[in-house]
Amino acid sequence: MIRRTILSALLLLAAMSAFCQDDFGIWYNVSAEHKLVKKLQLDLSGSIRTFDNAGKIDEAFLEGGLTFKITKFLAVAGAYRFTDSREKDGTYHARHKWFADIKGDASLGRLSVAARFRFEKRYKTYFLDDNDDIPVTNGRVKLKTLYNIRSFPVNPFISAEIFVPMFTDAKRDIGKGRYMVGVEYNIAKRHSVDIAYMFQRDYLPHISDINVLSLEYNLKF
Repeated sequence: MIRRTILSALLLLAAMSAFCQDDFGIWYNVSAEHKLVKKLQLDLSGSIRTFDNAGKIDEAFLEGGLTFKITKFLAVAGAYRFTDSREKDGTYHARHKWFADIKGDASLGRLSVAARFRFEKRYKTYFLDDNDDIPVTNGRVKLKTLYNIRSFPVNPFISAEIFVPMFTDAKRDIGKGRYMVGVEYNIAKRHSVDIAYMFQRDYLPHISDINVLSLEYNLKF
C-alpha cells in the first residue's frame, strides 16, 4: 500500500507538471543534518536543477551551514552555497551565496507549522552586464504546513515562499514566488523522501513561470 501511495503521488505530480503550458524542470535534491553538540546542528545539502522541459541543467550547487536552537520553537542558522550556474549566454560559471535564517515551528495536534525568514546575498563571478558585479540581496519569507497521519509513513504538506528584493530600486516588491504541494515519506527513523510539485513565478526582470517536480532525499546522522 505504501509503495502504491508513493507511486501514485509521483505520477500525479508528474502529470500536473506535464500538462502545464509553461516550462518544466526536475530538481534532484539531497540534504543531511547532524547534531554536533547540544543545540548545534550541521546542515549539508546539494541539488541539480533542470529546465527547458528537464532537458538542460540550470544550476548545480553544494551548501553547508550551522543551525543553533535557541528554544524548542526558535532557531537561527547561517550557510554558504557554491553554485555552478547557467548564465545568459549559455555558459556555466561559479556563483557564491550566503544566508542568515530565523526559523520557528509549532505543532497544533497532528498539524505542524514552520516559518522562516532568510536574508541572502548572491555574488556572480562572470559579468555580462554592467550591474552583474553588484551583489543581489533578497529577503525570503517561507511558510510550510505538514499533516502527520497517524500510524502511516506518508505525510502531505504545502508551502509558499516569496522573495523580496532588498537594497535596490526593483520595479516590483516581490521578485519571485514559489508554491509547493507534496508528500513526505519516512523510510526509516533517519531517512525520508519528499516528492512535490512546485510552481515558481519570476517577476524580475520580466514574468516567467516554471513547473517543477522536486525529488529530495533527507538523512539525519
